[in-house]
Amino acid sequence: MEAINIIQSTAIPLPVENVDTDQIIPARFLKATDKKGFGENLFRDWRFKDGKLDPDFPLNNPNYSGSILIAGHNFGCGSSREHAAWAIHGDGFRVVISSFFADIFKNNALNNGILPVTVSPEFLAYLLDIVTKSPETMIEVNLESQYVKDLKNGRQETFDINPYKKDCLLKGFDDIEYLLNIKDHIDSWEAEHGK
Repeated sequence: MEAINIIQSTAIPLPVENVDTDQIIPARFLKATDKKGFGENLFRDWRFKDGKLDPDFPLNNPNYSGSILIAGHNFGCGSSREHAAWAIHGDGFRVVISSFFADIFKNNALNNGILPVTVSPEFLAYLLDIVTKSPETMIEVNLESQYVKDLKNGRQETFDINPYKKDCLLKGFDDIEYLLNIKDHIDSWEAEHGK
């Protein structure tokens, strides 16, 4: 997994609440068992209208770009499909900001190299507004110091994260890589305790 620490990027606003995992990656694309190719079908049913790219959908708007997705409240609800995180990561996003994430989606994101950042509803509304009006706005997400900052105006807010998952993201480890990294400690403990 790619490590995450400080990400400075423009952002794409998706001011839609209650985005479920079937909207993120429709069920008909779930046949593959590896992560490749899911990004091209991210929000497939919203990105296309009558078989053509919908220019009104934010991810199709050439004014918006970046590795940060700013989404509405209750992002990732619905089914527990890990493919939703695969699709978001596959389309180049490293951070998703919302005022609330469904628990299973949040864990799937953390396990797949995506930082889900929970901010207050007020700060989320501010970010959505500033990025919509000024797509060139740079956002900084600092995992080490746990804050999100609008680099244009200096407004920022802190966020919480599970310390173990923070450590994994900072080092670029998934759960197995984390265990392999501490294998010497595990071996020592087992030798000491006669295991």
